[in-house]
Amino acid sequence: MKKTALLLISLFAVVLFISSCGGGQPAGEQKDAAVKATGPYADLPADIQAMMPRGEEIYKTKCTVCHQVTALGIENVFPPLAKADYLLADKVRAVAQTLNGSKLEMTVNGKKFTQEMVPQVDTKEDAVAVINYVLNNFGNKNGFVTLAEVQGVVIKPRTAQPAAK
Repeated sequence: MKKTALLLISLFAVVLFISSCGGGQPAGEQKDAAVKATGPYADLPADIQAMMPRGEEIYKTKCTVCHQVTALGIENVFPPLAKADYLLADKVRAVAQTLNGSKLEMTVNGKKFTQEMVPQVDTKEDAVAVINYVLNNFGNKNGFVTLAEVQGVVIKPRTAQPAAK
């Protein structure tokens, strides 16, 4: 009888110990949940949060050349993305221009820009990721755009450049 009681108490102690150490979730999942709850994008949906590292990578490799690390652009040449009224006015247009480039004159925060923007990414997923990154960095806290919102954006075929002679 004593052996059975001791066994039950030991079993109960093991179960109690296991359940109190991690709440039944693997440690990595607990850590991820805590980061999402308190991270810089905690107010965004999980699928949008998951895009941010890719958006940051694209911004750093493609966008900083013209828009600069600060997203302030280059005066009278490339427009700012930080607190840019043009960007915020139409997020779907921003995705389309990131995908297809733009030859349109743009008025951003009251200043005209005429420099052509060449296509920067090849997929809607990448365009949405980088636009969402910009919308939530550089002093911007301007929500997000979803893949569903840009499903009507047509990716224009790119013409190959003639080979140099």
